[in-house]
Amino acid sequence: MNPFSEKNIGVVYKNKLLYAWFKSLHTRIDLLLYGKPETELQSVVISIVDNLERLEKTANYFDSSSELSKVNQTAHLQPVSLSEDLFTMISLCLEYYQKTAGYFDITIHSENYQTNCIQSLILDAKKQEIFFDKPGIKIDLSGFLKGYALEKAREILLEHSLQNALVNFGNSSILALGNHPNGNGWKIKTTFPSNETNNNIILQNECFSTSGNENNARQHVISPYTKEYVKGEGRISITSKSGIDGEVLSTALFAATPEKRNEIIANFENVKYQTYI
Repeated sequence: MNPFSEKNIGVVYKNKLLYAWFKSLHTRIDLLLYGKPETELQSVVISIVDNLERLEKTANYFDSSSELSKVNQTAHLQPVSLSEDLFTMISLCLEYYQKTAGYFDITIHSENYQTNCIQSLILDAKKQEIFFDKPGIKIDLSGFLKGYALEKAREILLEHSLQNALVNFGNSSILALGNHPNGNGWKIKTTFPSNETNNNIILQNECFSTSGNENNARQHVISPYTKEYVKGEGRISITSKSGIDGEVLSTALFAATPEKRNEIIANFENVKYQTYI
């Protein structure tokens, strides 16, 4: 059976440029890969799709059968062994909690959440295990997973010596390598906020991530300090070398107070941000 039809992947190839599109991580994903024969580029697409499927099975907070959900259900009872990917993700998130002054907190959806809930995550690096030292703790990697997935996609692209490629997760998490065949870099049209007149950006060997509220009704970022959703239309956009840095910072800076943003950004290199609030 054709793997593209089996996995519901659309694909077009012309003049060494392959365009593929599909759904994963609760969003539409678009890939533009340039400079290799069609069969090799198709193989890269399948590798990226397979990797995303694996990450969803590992870290999807909303899938009761995922490894993360099983951790959330049982880690308060006894230590739980983790896969290498999940252990790495949680370890990195603990580091980002410190670098963002606590504004990026993967325990934000814990029962009776308090700002020190993350201290209940007990990681054993030697055994690659995790334990929650009290019940009600929940880990949600939704504000991290796309950035991690971008970096995994980058690894696949580099393994195939692909220097010109675009990986676009719903225009909110993007990796751009090299150039489009018809110009320098990759032109991205952002669609939020809706009242911007010039919302095109050029990315070249960098990542772009954005987080915020498209309107007053859509709220999805919680401040760890107020324990309330950040209200009002607005966004934070991050341009960075690392997809993980961008994904984390777009969430953390949107939740942070204005006076805290420069303090947080000082902990990161090669990062720029724009505020529309």
